[in-house]
Amino acid sequence: MTKKMQTRQLQIQFHTPAFLGDATQSGRWRTPPFKAQLRQWWRVAYATQQQFAVNVREMRDIEGRLFGHAWLEDDRDEDNNKVAARKSLVRIRLNQWSEGQETQWAGQDPLVQHPNVHDRDGRQKPVGAQLYMGFGPLIFDRGTALKAHAAIQANEQAQLSIAFPDEHANTLDQALWLMNLYGTVGGRSRNGWGAYSLHRTDGQTMPNIETPGQALAKCLSLDWPHALGTDSQGALVWQTLPHKDWAGLMKTLAQIKIGLRTQFVFTTGKTQNPEDRHWLSYPVTNHTVTSWSNNARLPNSLRFKVRPTSDGQLVGVVFHMPHKPPAEFGSSPQTLERIWRQVHSHLDQTATLKRIAA
Repeated sequence: MTKKMQTRQLQIQFHTPAFLGDATQSGRWRTPPFKAQLRQWWRVAYATQQQFAVNVREMRDIEGRLFGHAWLEDDRDEDNNKVAARKSLVRIRLNQWSEGQETQWAGQDPLVQHPNVHDRDGRQKPVGAQLYMGFGPLIFDRGTALKAHAAIQANEQAQLSIAFPDEHANTLDQALWLMNLYGTVGGRSRNGWGAYSLHRTDGQTMPNIETPGQALAKCLSLDWPHALGTDSQGALVWQTLPHKDWAGLMKTLAQIKIGLRTQFVFTTGKTQNPEDRHWLSYPVTNHTVTSWSNNARLPNSLRFKVRPTSDGQLVGVVFHMPHKPPAEFGSSPQTLERIWRQVHSHLDQTATLKRIAA
């Protein structure tokens, strides 16, 4: 039986450069990163609808049938025949697949102080804000430079068309709203690169849906990002003052990130057991934990986003989606909660930030 489908026509606009690598690692408009975003924020929307009492296996079954899979063990079709894989019921199309227009990393990278960076003589050495926030896609080559041939520039736009089964409209509309609020794509996107906004172009408006939130301790009981954290003051979301361009804003975000990380002082370069700063994200340059595997990766659950203002400026948003690290890290809920509360307190006391509702 043919499913009834709904469509959404959207304009997507980047507000910071995006590092969306193609087969040659050059920045190019591509649909897979946006489909991955939709899938990621669909999980958050689904968890919200379940009031965060999620049966993960059931969620993965629904997700696999909606977005496609090659891994569900007990999936069956309408005739009860076992199927090993499904195509996605969600169809996404861009009106262009062109290469990004940023081929030279223009302008000077503003310098910021980092207490842990020194020159060969042991003197503190400033670092480029953009290089610090974008290391990997950005490299140092007699100054900050692009590693690949191109990136997508801030302000580049494209038309995004999405079709999906009617029965999933509410959850996917909420996922699109969350993408607009918090979405970033590409390399170093958790640091605010590849920040975009969505605007419907089919005569409809984006639904203004309440942002999902859950207390920090409850968030830390699940090992996947499912909600914005909250505390006694509200959502764990902070906003900067407006900036006229992304370059100035990225400097502010770099200063914020350096400050919140370096408040935790390392006592050694290599240690058997993790120190507090290791729990923010891992690996950390020159500070390994020998009890963790060489391939251990702990992405930062504190993320950065850039949003446009009504008067054409940009603001930075810092938001926290806390969750428990994978079991192999051997984390303590009490330790994690203590460390993250210290981070939140630091952000509350940062003069360039204020709390916002979402």
